[in-house]
Amino acid sequence: MNRIVLLALTLTLLTTLVTSARYPYQKVLQHSRIRGRQHGPNVCAVQRVMGSNKQYYTNCKQWYQRKICGKSTVIVYECCPGYEKVPGERGCPAALPLSNIYDTLGIVGAATTQLYSDRANLRPEIEGPGSFTIFAPSNEAWAALPAEILDALVSNVNIELLNALRYHMVDKRLLTDEMKHGGTVPSMYQNLDIHIHHYPNGIVTVNCARLIKADHHATNGVVHVIDKVITAVTNNLDEVVETEESLETLRTAVAASGLDTLLQSEDKQYTLLAPTNEAFEKVPKETLARILGDPEALKDLLHHHLLHSAQCSEAIIAGSSIETIEGTPLEVGCLGDELTLNGKAIISKKDILATNGVVHFIDELLIPDSAKTVSELGKDSVVSTAIDLFLQAGLSSHLAVNERVTVIAPHNNAFKAGTPVIDRNMKNLLQNHIIKDQLSSKYLYHGQVLETVGGNKLRVFVYRNALCIENSCIDAHDKKGRYGTLFIVDKLLTPPSGNVMDVLKADSRFSMLVAAIQSAGLTETLNREGTFTVFAPTDEAFRALPRGELNKLLGNAKELSNLLKYHIGDEILVSGAVSQLIRMKSLQGEKLEAMSVLKDYISNIKGMHCFFSLILWRDCKRMVKQSLGLGSNLIPPWVGSLDLVSMLLDPQEPSDGKRVYLW
Repeated sequence: MNRIVLLALTLTLLTTLVTSARYPYQKVLQHSRIRGRQHGPNVCAVQRVMGSNKQYYTNCKQWYQRKICGKSTVIVYECCPGYEKVPGERGCPAALPLSNIYDTLGIVGAATTQLYSDRANLRPEIEGPGSFTIFAPSNEAWAALPAEILDALVSNVNIELLNALRYHMVDKRLLTDEMKHGGTVPSMYQNLDIHIHHYPNGIVTVNCARLIKADHHATNGVVHVIDKVITAVTNNLDEVVETEESLETLRTAVAASGLDTLLQSEDKQYTLLAPTNEAFEKVPKETLARILGDPEALKDLLHHHLLHSAQCSEAIIAGSSIETIEGTPLEVGCLGDELTLNGKAIISKKDILATNGVVHFIDELLIPDSAKTVSELGKDSVVSTAIDLFLQAGLSSHLAVNERVTVIAPHNNAFKAGTPVIDRNMKNLLQNHIIKDQLSSKYLYHGQVLETVGGNKLRVFVYRNALCIENSCIDAHDKKGRYGTLFIVDKLLTPPSGNVMDVLKADSRFSMLVAAIQSAGLTETLNREGTFTVFAPTDEAFRALPRGELNKLLGNAKELSNLLKYHIGDEILVSGAVSQLIRMKSLQGEKLEAMSVLKDYISNIKGMHCFFSLILWRDCKRMVKQSLGLGSNLIPPWVGSLDLVSMLLDPQEPSDGKRVYLW
């Protein structure tokens, strides 16, 4: 008990301290302090990626996951920024002595920047009076530069190296809590802007270089160590596209769509996921020609490659969903050193910085649903089997570009027992899965009638936890294409085909029920327009009664009518809508309780529904025991013999026994 209380107090304190920090970097630093304080004062816990020198201050989520970009991390404990160890003392009790920027470069491990500052004659300035901020590339950052670039800088120390270093400087103190996301500050080289991004996960970047050691105070300013050498940015996103040879096809598409105006705008920051020429070449020619020739589809395609904010690769340490300006989210993540989009490592070149955002080159075209035909929507999806059936049935014209339709497509799971043969009847059935309009399921309402290209009218049923069209219930979110929409449903639907009596008379399993309905004088009731659900006992259910009781029942019209009315609900209930206990009033007046155990086949009829396979038990426990222990009798009637309906429902039984279990 004491441990639980202590844990609760610890979590409360942790939450209070972390949330007191105002900015993301300060929040993760505070979290790291709390995690490291068991090792003494001013100790920070840092997550280091195994097999590399990369390390991060992280939030609670990363702390417990122990992964950065899918790679395992180890926890190391080191002095928090601005503190140092004292021999014989726990933790890091001493504040680092303040010195000028030049000396501080050496203290924080930026020895190469210190060396180059000396060579470029920058040392007197950063040792002397003033107030500066320097974003100092780490030793590894300088070493990672191509040899020819580094040689060119160092060999011309009085000009190029000095200019490069001054571009890393700002003529005022600038701490991380002053670095606003999407902001810029003028550098000390021709006042060219340095682009700042301060991300929610606590990562801060300048020109997409990550601050790996931040906020080190000096007597004349602040030192931040960064993981790259940064260069001046002068081109906007449109100019980046214009100057890159590998983006020639994208350049043509941008010009055709008028997107160049947006890419030139300095009002907002974007991330452009720029498909290369190779990416366009991977798309089937007819698909690409269709999209490039359709202004609306082309606009959606290009907008799907633009994110609302600048996402530098160094800021992505785990997967997250980021919305495109087209409106559809992309899963942006990382795997090791590679960025991923929707789980695929298709980014070939990253962090091309522009004045109004950042560009990442991708080797695969990201076609949004809004630019696809219905058949493209369904290809390689959970309804691929249904789409193949539509194409085999010669209905491809309805799935093409210029016809606004909604296709009711059963999930692949509906065909586990095998795919149906395409004959005339199946073609007619599939035609009645295509609605003559492009709809959205969120606007469907109860009682709505939908017209199909096959000439039938389908009804919409809205339940508390289900939305159904006839006997098929929507199983997933809509997929909306350029002209058509996919409704993903749980089974092939059956259009209405007569009234209750028509359906019962047509099925030999219900001959005794039909005779009983006629004897009880209920034929007229079930022939009239209305909304009914009939829990239909099969002939086996009648024969399960003792012969004497059956004869007595059939010979008493009033009692028989009362019993049969108890099998008829006064509303339409689709089995796919029964996910929990549902109560409905019977024509006899008593309440029925329906509970789904296994969804079965339902035949639709005009104005009403008929459940052909129901287990009618009075004792729920006995039903569960038998269904779990004995599988030999669990065979639906349309695929074999039925030995499940052990008795008719009895309205005289106690209320806790009046349940219908739908299998």
